[in-house]
Amino acid sequence: MRLGVLDIGSNTVHLLLVDAHPGGQPVPFASHKRPLSLVQYLDDDGAITEAGQNELIEFVLEAREFALKHQAQDLLAFCTSAIRESSNGEQVLNRVQRETTVQLRELTGPEEAAMTFFAVRRWYGWGAGTVLDLDIGGGSFEMALGADELPQKATSVPLGAGRLTRDWLFEDPPTAKSVKELRKYIRSTLKPAVKEFSELGTPHLVVGTSKTFRSLARITGAAPSAMGPFARRELHALDLGLWTQRLTAMSAADRLHLPGVSEARAPQLLAGALVAEAALELFKVSTMQICPWALREGLILRRLDQLVFDGPLEPPRHVSARPASELSRS
Repeated sequence: MRLGVLDIGSNTVHLLLVDAHPGGQPVPFASHKRPLSLVQYLDDDGAITEAGQNELIEFVLEAREFALKHQAQDLLAFCTSAIRESSNGEQVLNRVQRETTVQLRELTGPEEAAMTFFAVRRWYGWGAGTVLDLDIGGGSFEMALGADELPQKATSVPLGAGRLTRDWLFEDPPTAKSVKELRKYIRSTLKPAVKEFSELGTPHLVVGTSKTFRSLARITGAAPSAMGPFARRELHALDLGLWTQRLTAMSAADRLHLPGVSEARAPQLLAGALVAEAALELFKVSTMQICPWALREGLILRRLDQLVFDGPLEPPRHVSARPASELSRS
């Protein structure tokens, strides 16, 4: 069975096709993506502009045709904080459905955190014990903790690397004052959430997901992507602190020369590092594992689980454009 997951994020829009069956590991077949920072298309009222909407619709049409061409049998289409937190998000979703026939499911912050946690649990298994997963996106920062397949607690705060770069780091490289003020804001935003998590006990394993954590681990010495998903990758708080300080003095162009840093991610790498540094400090974590699976894989795995009860899909004449349904149901 070939499944597609269409991810409308804050930094990129990405269609991933996988070959999978219930009980089996999803195997990537093909992907189609492009950089599209929807937060850069927000007007003064927090609405996605006409230009941003047109870019989004163009990609959704491309993704739908790509899925059809490669005979995907099911398409899970979702969006996260970029649309969720825009003032005209509902209108944008209605327009996308009207002009592309694809219905985007708007994930809440806790749903996003829970589905990412679900993927992490499947990757590490029950032997990992209680897991804390941290995920830095473009618009938000998700945290989830639990001992089961779905987390006991899952939350989201507006500390995405793209959002913070846009709102706080105006110069390139940034001024010492702006970095100091951003550090203060990140900690004041994180502390209440961390306190709630600390009341649930100490996790056996702390995991980082998302491109930002992978990039930070890579520049601090973790294995390159060429070594494959099964290479053990870690991020150490001590190394992160040293590199965060270095990043404060680097321009976006300078960061491009670092291993594992793309052109799209370079401008916001410092903001991501500041969030990661604060999170590890407040959660009192010295070392975290980097998981290759995240939100997209969680949605795919959840859909496969549903097929165990719903029965196999018959190959349709066209790609189903229905959203991933009942994702938060335990």
